[in-house]
Amino acid sequence: MIIAVGSLAVGLFGSQSSPPGLGTHLATPKSSTVESAQLPWVPIVLATSRSAPVSLRIPAIGLAVAVSQLGLNQDGTVQVPTDFQEPGWFRLGPTPGQIGSAVILGHVDSYQGPAVFFQLKSLKAGDPVEVTLADGVSVNFVVSSIATYLKSQFPDQQVYGPHGYGALQLVTCGGAFDTTTKGYLSNVVVYTTLVSTTRAPAPA
Repeated sequence: MIIAVGSLAVGLFGSQSSPPGLGTHLATPKSSTVESAQLPWVPIVLATSRSAPVSLRIPAIGLAVAVSQLGLNQDGTVQVPTDFQEPGWFRLGPTPGQIGSAVILGHVDSYQGPAVFFQLKSLKAGDPVEVTLADGVSVNFVVSSIATYLKSQFPDQQVYGPHGYGALQLVTCGGAFDTTTKGYLSNVVVYTTLVSTTRAPAPA
């Protein structure tokens, strides 16, 4: 069965240059669904240097991939990865492990089949997420909640804004598929919280 390309469109901080259909709502809309669990941990503040992510590992879904970098389109929306099997980090935000919200985006599928974030929605609270940075530091997160938002009501500030601690949001498409526009009507967001960092041992 041919699966149409999953488009992934999000606004940045409620940018006024976002085209119609991209939401600027800052609160979780009533039309969203959220799965969460009470955190058995307290968010911690770690001082990690700014360093671009180079790989992403999510053991619960058997994912281990390289990470590219994304910027902004001319209309002020966030770019999407050109490779359907490789997610991209939004380079104008914090790097994973810094204070604030780092964001990594990836496609859910294409006409060729499942893409890199196809199983993202199956994650559960407490699942570990590991990002390796260019400076050799491994940044460890755990999933705190998963939410699905209509693209017209995407909570830009909640996903991209600072929360006072190191956070990583993973974003893909989901929900109903519109056969007219050939795209999904919603976005799936996995919210994670920083729990630790480790540095690779120096060579002897």
